[in-house]
Amino acid sequence: MSSFFEEIKRRKVYRVAAAYVVVAGGAIQLASAVFPAWDLPSWALRLVIILLLIGFPISLILAWALEVTPEGIRATPEAPATPRRRNVVALVAIGIIVSAAAGFFLLPGASARKIDKSIAVLPFENLSDDKENAYFADGIQDDILTNLSKIGDLKVISRTSVMSYRGNTRNVREIGKELGVSAILEGSVRRDGKRVRVNVQLINATNDEHLWANNYDRDVTDVFAIQTDLAQKIANELRAKLSPTEKALISAKPTENGEAYLLAMQGQELFYRPDRFRETTLKAEQVLEEATKLDPKFAAAFAGLGMVENWIYHSFDPTPARRDKARAAIDAAMRLNPNLAEAHLSLGFFYYYCDRDDGHYERALNEFAIAQRGFPNNSEVYLAIGAIERRQGKWVQSTEHMEKAGALDPKNAWVWQNLALNYQAVRNYEAAGKTFDRALEMAPESFSIRGLTAKLALESKGDFSVSEKMLAQAPPGVDPDGVVLSWRITLLTLQRKFSEALQLVQQLPEENLHGEGTAPTPKAFLEGICLFFLGEKEKARADFERARVIIEKLVSEVPDDAGRHAQLGFAFAGLGRKEEAIREGQRAIELLPESKDAFDGPQVTVDLAQIYTWTGEKEQALQLLDHSLSTPNGLTVALLKLDPVWDPLRQDPRFIAILKKHGG
Repeated sequence: MSSFFEEIKRRKVYRVAAAYVVVAGGAIQLASAVFPAWDLPSWALRLVIILLLIGFPISLILAWALEVTPEGIRATPEAPATPRRRNVVALVAIGIIVSAAAGFFLLPGASARKIDKSIAVLPFENLSDDKENAYFADGIQDDILTNLSKIGDLKVISRTSVMSYRGNTRNVREIGKELGVSAILEGSVRRDGKRVRVNVQLINATNDEHLWANNYDRDVTDVFAIQTDLAQKIANELRAKLSPTEKALISAKPTENGEAYLLAMQGQELFYRPDRFRETTLKAEQVLEEATKLDPKFAAAFAGLGMVENWIYHSFDPTPARRDKARAAIDAAMRLNPNLAEAHLSLGFFYYYCDRDDGHYERALNEFAIAQRGFPNNSEVYLAIGAIERRQGKWVQSTEHMEKAGALDPKNAWVWQNLALNYQAVRNYEAAGKTFDRALEMAPESFSIRGLTAKLALESKGDFSVSEKMLAQAPPGVDPDGVVLSWRITLLTLQRKFSEALQLVQQLPEENLHGEGTAPTPKAFLEGICLFFLGEKEKARADFERARVIIEKLVSEVPDDAGRHAQLGFAFAGLGRKEEAIREGQRAIELLPESKDAFDGPQVTVDLAQIYTWTGEKEQALQLLDHSLSTPNGLTVALLKLDPVWDPLRQDPRFIAILKKHGG
């Protein structure tokens, strides 16, 4: 072999090999930096490395065979008495071995370092002695997440989904797989008086590699600078493009008042829960109002307050005063910061929830589009668009947008229960059941999801067992908004246990039951229905008369609420006042026709069919039933068979024919 190495030296192969390694190494470093910046796929970098590795033994062969002279490139003359074939084979073998060894180290690194532009910011650990600072730690995490969400080149998992991992011991790879992200940000916060220490680390979720870590030791007043710096460094690490507008958005301080900031975070936490009950929603309103009083220039707090007021109007208090409160909060946010994405989101919900004029859906969608540009990773925008589309009867598009919301917020039970309602509305009961199960896994204590799961089993199959199981799981003495008692009464009525239902109604502590919908149900109204089914018509009439007085007052407070008119029509039907009953039912249809609301409108159609049934207008009732059974989110065959309200029609041959027509 000594003659072989002498020959390599004579032919200057060493010099060529060294030069090739230097040039190839520089090329690989340059490609590693430039390719991700140009958004080139990871296989492009691997291809460059492979070609350079293949080129190494080739360069050795060329260096062996050729030499550069003043006269040009020519064949290297052979040394006397050298085994030519053996030397060439040895040279090729050495080149291949060196290339293979280099490839062993270079190729995995080229694959591992490439990371998708997707991230989840896990809840920060509160290391402060004062446990009340947990809101402070959550606030820092939430603002970092919010800033990252404003970067359009990133996929960022929403807050609701990551909060379930608080104190979670599962490894980063498992969490990354569940959330569908390639990077995880973990951190801790320690606050001591006016000083705060924040430790963070960015981890590659595909291989548990620590990509970057940092710690900050600053005054509390500098906390927003920490969040801005973190967002920019994370974006750089993930090779995310950051536009000048996005840089300005993530650099803006939401407030100079630390106490107002913490209250706003608390209000957000109270509002965005799987169960949006009256008590917690009104508490969120109170906390956010306090935040705006502490800092009258806190635009994001006003936008959040507007969101809460919108929901209160939509779900249980559709009064003009509530509408005015919502608009005032949103106007304040828009005046303080016209470019704030949260303000446009809140204004979109105002048009969606609080306006019923022609074009209100389009105005809402326009505002959501503006919010989406500033908040491209906000799942609520996609959910809102999907919610409007289902009211427009665009069920396919609606489901697609809600699925997109689920991808951005995979642990958000609110998103999945809304998607399940879509499947249920179009009578895809199998998909609805699986989706409700998924939502229940994320929020096993949720009253709303339990009730919706029970309702699905009842409406799709006439199955009472799920309802009984869910009611048995309700903690004793816990009944927010009366949802448990309301469902027990409904269940007993459908089971025709009218005496037991009446006993529960008589136990109601208040005169009005706040269950589903915007119309409170008077206790006297429920008593009248139970007594009517028990055959005690005179007692029922007395209750219906008391209910009529209460409901007429409710209608006068909100004359444009379809639910209140329908309820008044039913009370008139119980009193035998046919013309007034039908008038109120038809007024409800005028206020909320299916043509304007394909989601709630079908229920108003069913309400009118019930009024026609109780007033003896069988022909009109049967026409509406036939229509409803084939309409998304309309009446189901299983419920039609169970509900005693339809008893006056059961012996009619046309009713029997309708049941058979729709598979009953």
